[in-house]
Amino acid sequence: MKYVVFAFAILGVPPLALLLWVNLRWARYVIWGIVVAFCLYQATAINFFSHEDYTGSARGMEVSLIHLLSLALLLALAMRRRIQSFLPDGGFCIYFVYFLLCLPSLSAADDRLISWFEIWKMMLLFVVYLAVYSYLRATDDINALLLGFAFIVFVNFPPVVSQHYSAHYQAHGIFPHWNCMAMALHLFGTIFFAYYLLHGTRTFVGKICFLAFACAIVSTFWSYSRGAFAVMPFGYGITLLACLLQKRHLMHTLKRFLPIALIAMMGLAAILPRIIQRFVTAPKASGETRVELAYCAREMIMDEPLRGVGINNWSLKMMPPHDYRARASEVVGRELDYIGIVETVYLLVGAECGIPALVAMIVWFLWYWVASLRLLRRLSGTRWYFLSAGILGGLTANYMQSVLEWVLRQQMNLICLLFMFAIISYLNKDWRRLQELEG
Repeated sequence: MKYVVFAFAILGVPPLALLLWVNLRWARYVIWGIVVAFCLYQATAINFFSHEDYTGSARGMEVSLIHLLSLALLLALAMRRRIQSFLPDGGFCIYFVYFLLCLPSLSAADDRLISWFEIWKMMLLFVVYLAVYSYLRATDDINALLLGFAFIVFVNFPPVVSQHYSAHYQAHGIFPHWNCMAMALHLFGTIFFAYYLLHGTRTFVGKICFLAFACAIVSTFWSYSRGAFAVMPFGYGITLLACLLQKRHLMHTLKRFLPIALIAMMGLAAILPRIIQRFVTAPKASGETRVELAYCAREMIMDEPLRGVGINNWSLKMMPPHDYRARASEVVGRELDYIGIVETVYLLVGAECGIPALVAMIVWFLWYWVASLRLLRRLSGTRWYFLSAGILGGLTANYMQSVLEWVLRQQMNLICLLFMFAIISYLNKDWRRLQELEG
């Protein structure tokens, strides 16, 4: 039945594109449709050639309603000649280079169909990436995305509350894993935190942003993700420092931050025993396994430094006839019986796709971090400054957490990240015009 519904959804792409071509103002509802589909990701996505039991980062040739809506939006913008380039800035170009550098790993893959799942995912991510960016350039409707981010946070919160007060020790909300949720909420939470610090809660939008920030913080704490706890001070701290750079808002920012800091300390004191318990009672084997898998990744990189052992083939390479587990066992002094994915996206990409692809991915990440840092100066004094401050802190937290966990390779987290990259690219293209509008 799901395949039948999906077939009708595909057939609906051309009519939807034609409708948007007639009236682009309806594109805002497509953006909101993407957000709703994100919140219902499992129900609105389908895997072709599915391998659900496979423990890799992609388990099928996945297509979701998000991709179909993005494609319809791109077609409409193309018909209106509102797409100026398919590689509009340096970040897009670096992503394309990263994608190309992953392709040689196919020659070392045990199962090329498994590899194709990840390649397919990367191609569809580019569609989402370009659709959001092109929409922003065509309409300047950044508020639609911000409302969408708030919607995601609010929809995620009731399941978190329910899971927290039920049998779930670590809440994950609408996300497949608590680490995924915490990483996504770092991106959204820092934006709403920055808006609150710089604009307060006098307006309706201000109240919504403050409430979204509060929901994001509570949800992150209830995830009891050790990685999220470790990086949270850096993400929100950098956002706070960036907001303090706006000297004309300095006193207001401090006044708004002090009660938040007091409430945060009281809340932290209330849940501190459970946080300590989370760190103290964490299985010793968990930390050891992370180290052991890192040794396996090192062995793979040493064997295939240029092309890697095959994108999305990590789990296959951890089983016989390959000897990576045996070689890592000799290093750590005990036999490994776990074939899960190495707990850092950087070692995972280095092992599967080789050092050149790893370098390209890191440069891709850093390009947008530097671009968001540049926006602090370019948007200074404008009402959009909070975006640069919030995204800078959110990206910092995400990149740091991805050192500890591989979830940045998961579809939902990548989509959240690409939302931010599209906003950064748009703001860096149109910052002069935004300044003029403020003037």
